[in-house]
Amino acid sequence: MAIPALLLVALAACSSGPVRRVSEPAARLQQLTVNVDGSWTAQVRLENYSSIPMRFERFDLVLQAGGQEAGALRASPALDIGPESADVVEARLVPAAAAKLAAADALAAGRSLSYSLTGTVVATPDESSKSRDFDIERNSALSPAPGLPGVLR
Repeated sequence: MAIPALLLVALAACSSGPVRRVSEPAARLQQLTVNVDGSWTAQVRLENYSSIPMRFERFDLVLQAGGQEAGALRASPALDIGPESADVVEARLVPAAAAKLAAADALAAGRSLSYSLTGTVVATPDESSKSRDFDIERNSALSPAPGLPGVLR
């Protein structure tokens, strides 16, 4: 009976090790800046919830602000983000007129601006040569940043 028990202990020792879990990443706006020329600079926060590093190749997200379609946020950062970590990428866009008005109204009134992001983030799990498309759907809001005109966080 000692040999089967020893065999089980040996097998258990072989199976232990770090768990390699690939989870759906997330994307959200960390900050939105209304520039003097009317364009917007969006700081997109890419979040890696996996237990392994991931390389974020690109994203293509449709931004709605204040219930109005603003436009597309696109970037190809080719950015490595460690396990259970995040990083920020800037993307610029010239928003549609209705979204521009919604943001200006929120800033002038000192109130929050609802937003949604829908689209795709393309990322490659560490040690893999195959990238994966991850669907993104995020609804949240940004508030005016005190002392920073034209900035929503």
